[in-house]
Amino acid sequence: MEDTFERESAARLIRAEQTGLRMALACRSAATGAAFIWYVLAAVLFPEVTPRLATIVVLLAFTAVGVAHVAIIGTTYDRPWIKFAIYGLDVCAICAVFALVPISRADDVPQIIAFRAYGIYFLFPLLAMACLSLSWRLVLWTGGTIIAAWWVAFIWVQNQMGSYLSWADMPTNATRADYESVFLSIDFIGRGNRIEETGMVFFATLALAAAVYRARAVFFAQVAADIDRQKEQSLRERVSDLLGRHVPEAIATRLIEDDAPLRPQRTRGTALVMDVAGFTAFSAQHPPEHVIETLDALLSDTAKVVSEKGGVVLSYLGDGFLATFNTPVSVTDHETAALAAAKDLVIVAKTHGFDVRIGIASGDLVTGIIGNETRQSFTVYGDAVNLASRLEGLGKDLKSSILLDKATGVVAGDVVELTRLGAHPIRGVDGQIEVFAAS
Repeated sequence: MEDTFERESAARLIRAEQTGLRMALACRSAATGAAFIWYVLAAVLFPEVTPRLATIVVLLAFTAVGVAHVAIIGTTYDRPWIKFAIYGLDVCAICAVFALVPISRADDVPQIIAFRAYGIYFLFPLLAMACLSLSWRLVLWTGGTIIAAWWVAFIWVQNQMGSYLSWADMPTNATRADYESVFLSIDFIGRGNRIEETGMVFFATLALAAAVYRARAVFFAQVAADIDRQKEQSLRERVSDLLGRHVPEAIATRLIEDDAPLRPQRTRGTALVMDVAGFTAFSAQHPPEHVIETLDALLSDTAKVVSEKGGVVLSYLGDGFLATFNTPVSVTDHETAALAAAKDLVIVAKTHGFDVRIGIASGDLVTGIIGNETRQSFTVYGDAVNLASRLEGLGKDLKSSILLDKATGVVAGDVVELTRLGAHPIRGVDGQIEVFAAS
């Protein structure tokens, strides 16, 4: 069962990552598709714009790659490295545009001007979209690739220049004219600006990766909480299946926390068998719906009485039930607890207009789970169970509502006044059994 929950947890995380990655790639494809549409439309709206075939092909190719990746996510063709490759390709492509695509057809216009337009801004959306994948590794990869590729592109362009100006060429006490001649020159490369740009990317990458990592932690915590609730619900349902729907919350919780009492074992305990007197005649005089409704209400209230005294109703026997004390849940002075429950059962039954007969016997009880994979139940065996059932039947002859065996009477008699009824033959038991009655 635990393995099942773990597999479910992993599957939920994978589905969340795949959904986020689809969103990221959908945004990416939408961006490249929009760029393609705008590029073609600009050529129509502005006659001075001459579209380049290579640019059109590249935009279409990048859009197609994104669409193809979205299509294979979650399929047998998907691979973990593909998303890293695509994001790396996108970053390198944008940086290559600034480094290789001429900003002018004139030879005397340096390509470094492309970096003066704060092109780094085109790369931030890629970093943001990487967060949608819920992969902090992809965020770090994308940020690191941006920094590396941006500097490679910059150094490439710088090395293509025969001469250039930098902040080192600025005089110590620079004047307005100095700034105009150096900083505003088209040959000014601005290494400091690249440091500032990539520095912002670096810190943004760390912050976004941390945010994604935290989001994953919150997700895992939520999944773990859901799994715990599922486990508890599953165990609670199992307890209810084994012991019946009238298992009180406290007892169910104890058995969920420690299911050792449900395993096969021999325990000293007390068995209580209750039967409703005259219910057969009642059934013959009323419609089936009323009979079932009445019996359900009666058994529900009487089962609660047993639970309040620490006992557990293990099985329903027609218009009665079998309950045990000190198994599967430990009860101090189980003999006294069973007798106290019996006296309350008589009172509760009268509120429903019925009399009950109760047999109580103490001794060794063998408990355990029986059944197959589809249906199981917690069952109790032992001479005490059989004796309790016989004492309940004997109560009809002895005109007594509650009968106890000697083992129970010796202990409970110190707390509750009992009446000794002498020894009686019990079917299935050798010799005679000393019987006690409680009023």
